[in-house]
Amino acid sequence: MKMDHKGLFITFEGPDGAGKTTQIGRLAADLEKRHIPYVLTHEPGGTEIGDKIRTIILNPENLRLTQKTEILLYAASRSQHVEEKIKPALAQGKIVLCDRFIDASIAYQGYGLGQPVEMIQSINRFASEGLTPDRTYMIDIAPEAGRSRLRERSGGPETGVTEAAGDLDRIEQRELDYHRRVREGFLTLSRENKQRICLINGEDSADAVFDHILKDFHYFLAGYMQKG
Repeated sequence: MKMDHKGLFITFEGPDGAGKTTQIGRLAADLEKRHIPYVLTHEPGGTEIGDKIRTIILNPENLRLTQKTEILLYAASRSQHVEEKIKPALAQGKIVLCDRFIDASIAYQGYGLGQPVEMIQSINRFASEGLTPDRTYMIDIAPEAGRSRLRERSGGPETGVTEAAGDLDRIEQRELDYHRRVREGFLTLSRENKQRICLINGEDSADAVFDHILKDFHYFLAGYMQKG
């Protein structure tokens, strides 16, 4: 399938452990099979400069990183990402699949850290040049279930790895109450943006989650192509 007009910007969001990275990879594989041009990317990072910023943000050793600095670093990485990778791909008519975008900053730094949501939105409007996803798949999961999945990924209790060790990054290591606030932030965003956000139960099986995403995506894509 050839897309001769502006591409589509599709984002995946959700609390840590929701399985969004797995699901975005499966959607990319479906596009590949159908010969639909796409770009698969992620935040923070997605570019050489952005990946360097990502290392600073997520490194558990950076204990002195302030909340405001965290907000600005995410926005800086996003600005580079939008300018260097996302906008050019959309201009070429490609589908951009992005693992996290501005919704994550609002949920993690706004609701999670208690920083002003309006400020975060303003900073990120500037950083992204006002770019908004066409469709967002928000995979919801209870923090307790997400934390259990993270423990398994990092080695699990049977190996003696704690929740704040192993492969967990600086954000993942935060206390459970923080992740509860983050989840509430995502749910609030889904209620406020029902036209854009498709909310999915991440505690279903991975196959069931993907089936939901795939059906919605192809319905959304068909409508978009008709408009084009």
